[in-house]
Amino acid sequence: MLDLLKGVRVVELTTIVLGPMAGQMLGDFGAEVVKVEAPNGDLARYVDPRSKAGASSMFANNNRNKKSIALDLKTEEGRAILLKLVDGADVFLHNMRLQAVERLGFGPAALRERNPKLVYCSAIGFGSDGPYAARPAYDDVIQAASGIARLPTYTGNDPSYVPGVIADKIAALYAANAISAALVGRARTGTGCEIEVPMFEVMTSFVMTEHMAAASFDEAAPAGYQRLLNRHRRPFPTSDGWIAVLPYTERHWRKTFEELGRADVVAQPWFDDATDRSRHVGEMYEVLGQEMPKRSTGEWIATFERLDVPHSRVSGLDDLLNDPHLQAVGFFEPTDDLESRVRSVPQPVRFRASPSEPDRRAPELGEDGPALLAELGYGADAIRELEDRGVLGRGTRQQTEDV
Repeated sequence: MLDLLKGVRVVELTTIVLGPMAGQMLGDFGAEVVKVEAPNGDLARYVDPRSKAGASSMFANNNRNKKSIALDLKTEEGRAILLKLVDGADVFLHNMRLQAVERLGFGPAALRERNPKLVYCSAIGFGSDGPYAARPAYDDVIQAASGIARLPTYTGNDPSYVPGVIADKIAALYAANAISAALVGRARTGTGCEIEVPMFEVMTSFVMTEHMAAASFDEAAPAGYQRLLNRHRRPFPTSDGWIAVLPYTERHWRKTFEELGRADVVAQPWFDDATDRSRHVGEMYEVLGQEMPKRSTGEWIATFERLDVPHSRVSGLDDLLNDPHLQAVGFFEPTDDLESRVRSVPQPVRFRASPSEPDRRAPELGEDGPALLAELGYGADAIRELEDRGVLGRGTRQQTEDV
C-alpha cells in the first residue's frame, strides 16, 4: 500500500467487482476506504472458492486496504450513520442503480449539498440520460450490449462471452481514474463534482476505439478494424502446443518470411508499402498458420527471440502461477496477512522510490464499525444498542448464503 492518496477518505457503497475493485485501487494508493455493507455483507464474500477459514477469493482480491462497517440502510439510524460518514469524506462511490440510491436519500444532489467538497461517483450500468438508464446490468449483459460478445462472429464463430469479468474490471479502471482526476481538480478549485461511470458507454468506447475504423470518416462505411477481425488472426498450433506471434513492422515481417523460406511473399508488389501491406495482413497470417505446425513451440520461441519478433507461448491460468518472469518479480507473493493466504493478486503498477507498507487484508464484515462510530461521537452504550437492534452488523467469514 502506497501513501499517494494519504488523507483522502472514500466511503464506498458497492458490491461484487466493479465498485469494490475501483475502491481497492484507491486504497492501494493510500486512501482510507470505508466499505459500507449490508448486515449480511457483500455477496462476493460468499462466492466459491473459499478458504478453510471462510474467506472468499473474489472478495479478498477486490477489497484489500479497506475498513468495513455493516449498516442496515433500511433503518433511519443506519442512514443517519452513513450521512455522518459522508460529511467527513472526500469521495462517495456507489454502484447501485440510480433510482435505488435516490430512494435511500443518497443521491448526488443530497450528498453534495451536505458536503460541497465531495467527489461523488456513480458506477452504473447505463448512462442516466438514455432510455436504458433503469435497466439492471451485469458483466455478461454489458459484454452483449457493447459488442464484445458479438466479435467472434466476425471470424466465423458463434457469439461468446470473454470468460472473465472484463466489463466490471475495465469500468473499475475508468472509475478510479476519474476519481483521481476529480481529486486533483478539487485541489485546484476547492469544490467537488459528480461523476458518472456507465458500464455500457465505457465498454462501447473501449471496443470502438479501434473498431470505429472506416466509419470514422464515412457514415455509410461499416465499422470494424479488419486486421483484428480476420479469421487467420489467432494463436497458431505448433507441433506440440500453441504460439502467438505478431510480426508488426515491415522489418518483422521481412525477417519472419525469410526465416520461413517464403521470399515469394516479400516479393509481392504490396509488401513494401505499409498501407498496402495492412490490406493483405490476412494473407500473411494465413502463411504463418501454415508454417507454425512444422516446429515445436520451444523451437519457435528460440527462433523469434533470435529474430526479435514479438511472440509468446499461449499460457493457461495455471501456467501464470509458475511463469518465470512473474516469479522473478514476486508477482503472486502474498501482500497481506489474510489467514490461509498463499498467493495474492497484487496492485501491478510500480511507483519507484515511493514509500509503501504491507497491504491490509480484506476486512471481516463490519469489523471496523465500532471504531468508526466512536470517531463519529457514539458512546459504547449507543454502539451496543445499535448492534443489538441490528442497525450495526457484525459477522464472520463462516456465514453462508446461497449465491
